[in-house]
Amino acid sequence: MFYYVSFLRPPPLQVLPSSSVIIVPQIANDLRTELYEGSQDIFYSWSLASSGNSINATKPARLTTWRQTNAYKEIAVPLPPGVRDGQSWRLSLSPEPLHTPIDFKFGSRLGELPFPVMSMPITFTRNARNESKKQESIERHYRLTFARDVQRSSEADHTLKIIEQTSFDLDKKIWDSGIGLSSWLAFLANNNEPGTHENRTLIAQLRDALFNPTSTGKIIELGAGTGIVSLTLGVLRSVLATDEGEGEVEGDGCLLTTDLPSAMPLLEHNISLNSHLFARPADLPKAEVLDWDAELPSSTHALRGTLNAIVMADVTYNTASFPALIRTLSNLINLNPVDKPPLILLAYKERDVTERSLWMMAEEINIHFENVGERLGAGGAPVEVWIGQVKA
Repeated sequence: MFYYVSFLRPPPLQVLPSSSVIIVPQIANDLRTELYEGSQDIFYSWSLASSGNSINATKPARLTTWRQTNAYKEIAVPLPPGVRDGQSWRLSLSPEPLHTPIDFKFGSRLGELPFPVMSMPITFTRNARNESKKQESIERHYRLTFARDVQRSSEADHTLKIIEQTSFDLDKKIWDSGIGLSSWLAFLANNNEPGTHENRTLIAQLRDALFNPTSTGKIIELGAGTGIVSLTLGVLRSVLATDEGEGEVEGDGCLLTTDLPSAMPLLEHNISLNSHLFARPADLPKAEVLDWDAELPSSTHALRGTLNAIVMADVTYNTASFPALIRTLSNLINLNPVDKPPLILLAYKERDVTERSLWMMAEEINIHFENVGERLGAGGAPVEVWIGQVKA
């Protein structure tokens, strides 16, 4: 389980330069249904919205110590130093006095502290109304570290920026399994997930399916949500291929990231927001609608005979959808020749034991899943990583 710093009461879109910014911070799980049980210092900092990074941010200062007994307390955040009329600033909250993104290099230690958060731009203007509209989105940053960067002392920036919405829409926020799987993929790309003796060969096959720079095979993600997994996978593929001197690949894209129509605007926005990280445009995920209750869309026709892998994270929260999911998996598998089925990568965090019925349903269409890793986070249910193979 991971914990997230967020805004129970978000900051407003506009504030008077002589006023104060009132917020209610929160530390809770991914669905905001379980509050953090301990006490945790929260530090704040400001950065000009035009700067685009934390290098120009103010020095973090302690804002409060969060605990459940003060979970609903309003807090006035000191204004940015020297703020001027017309400027827009972003407010960051962090569990430590550092300007650091969520770093996937921590692997098994990922999530020992709650994850930091950044607001959308807050405009300081004399024209602000007393009851300015509250913000409806937040942003979190995730750093990908490559072995070559460490060896070369490189300062290359591979930081993903993922926007979430503060609403309760499930497809518009980060879930634990998305972060856990992204971290696991980052280690896999750097050959740091050897697995056990029993599953090492299977993990090597998956690595080849996902990261072979000369492969023209395709990858599809189901239930992409904010897009963090596909974006992580795409950046990893792009950087590794560039390192190995591989140029552009043929075709109109290698990575199809899918969800319901309601998820498309945010998914497409996050893809656009991170497009500068892709040295190979073909590795940039392509967002498409795929409804498990419907037939496969025409966008999947390009996958026929070339599907290397199906990727899924946190798709098990609604057991009523399992028959539709299994049918979709079967249809996707059948796009390939019988002797070349795709591998299936699944990240799962148990929320109810009945969710594990998916494994038995998968066996009915000859998919056998094997547990190959996990991310523990701050305790509780870990994020489990499974690889599925189609058995004849």
